[in-house]
Amino acid sequence: MKSVSLHTLGCKLNYSETSTIAKDFDSKGFILKNYGEPSDIFVLNTCSVTENADKECRQIVRSILRNKPDTYVIVTGCYAQLQPDEIAQIEGVDLVLGISEKMKLFDYIDNFQKKELSCIFRSPVENATGFGEAFSADTDSRTRAFLKIQDGCDYKCTFCTIPFARGKSRSLDLKNVILNAKKIIDSGYKEIILTGVNTGDYNFKNGSKILKLIDVLYELGKLEIERIRISSIEPNLLSDEIISFAKSSEKFCKHFHIPLQSGDGDILKLMKRRYNPDYYFDLIDRLNDEIPSVGIGVDVITGFPGETEKQFRNTLDFLNSLNISYLHVFTFSERRDTEALKLMGRVDVRERRNRTEILRRFSDSRRFDFYSKHIGSRQEVLFEAKNKNGFAEGYTSNYIRVKAESNEELENKICNVILKEADGVNPVSAELIKEKNYA
Repeated sequence: MKSVSLHTLGCKLNYSETSTIAKDFDSKGFILKNYGEPSDIFVLNTCSVTENADKECRQIVRSILRNKPDTYVIVTGCYAQLQPDEIAQIEGVDLVLGISEKMKLFDYIDNFQKKELSCIFRSPVENATGFGEAFSADTDSRTRAFLKIQDGCDYKCTFCTIPFARGKSRSLDLKNVILNAKKIIDSGYKEIILTGVNTGDYNFKNGSKILKLIDVLYELGKLEIERIRISSIEPNLLSDEIISFAKSSEKFCKHFHIPLQSGDGDILKLMKRRYNPDYYFDLIDRLNDEIPSVGIGVDVITGFPGETEKQFRNTLDFLNSLNISYLHVFTFSERRDTEALKLMGRVDVRERRNRTEILRRFSDSRRFDFYSKHIGSRQEVLFEAKNKNGFAEGYTSNYIRVKAESNEELENKICNVILKEADGVNPVSAELIKEKNYA
């Protein structure tokens, strides 16, 4: 039997799709191997967020072929949709698949024998109207699963290539969402994380009724699942109904990841974001008021064209005014065909990186503050993976990473702990409460 290994670049949505592709190989009798192990076939699911997509893709393909020169190499994903010819020119690539073709990989392969030239199957993005259902594990353990409910994006943010790569926003029928959720539960997962390109834009027409994300949450809340989480949600789509659900539900995790991108109003306009700093501030303020101890993560981009030192400081000051837990910081990267390329005021790359480093240090500080506030508190932790060196790690509902000493195997168990010590970088040290309350 032939063997296959897979690797994913980019977002959690990509991870869920790669996992589903792996299941397809497994169901057809292929031997699944870990990334980096020699295999007969290699699948690379790519991202288009940064300008280094080409370089990263080449490096990975070369490393795979060094291990096993006759490996049949398949490249798919957003980068493959946007620049298929560029990928086809990478020595050793056998097959390039676009977004519409990604989840139907076996339709495009007669055999897995290497050829002199790469084959490209890539439909125009306008034809990307189907929905490749997918869900995946967060780790090798069956603990947290990402469930894809939405794909594509109708937003036109000036820095983003995703609409060009994945097409218009479309959503999975709620019936199929629930069917996939039940498969996840039956497989033993304790937490479902809803994911998509723009998850909050879930919008499915069922007869005369338009179903929204809140309808998905209501239905998931009826299932035998311990935890429900949203991977990321745009601030303008975090509705009153979702906040009320999060406040009242015992299953919904007390955690949101809400992109900001900039704390300067003028930069937000140049980005074509759908809110201003005042709106964002009020949202964060309300979440903290209504959901005590809520964890809030924030995306920020540094060095966007036209961002002056003063505007960067505006962002830093704005972030400092927010009661948040951590940041995900991205250095602006020029992407082909985006409106941002036409904007004046290019920021020097070294300055972009300097601003990124400042915000990452700020994030470490905020994470330490957030963790420290909870020292001494009793928390429920969903432990992940096998114990390592006598310690188990996992997450609280509000997304505090925890490490507890234990001789017992706690993988995929929800246990009570007392948080003991935090440094803001490593997992919080915790003491396992001995009572047998494992879920």
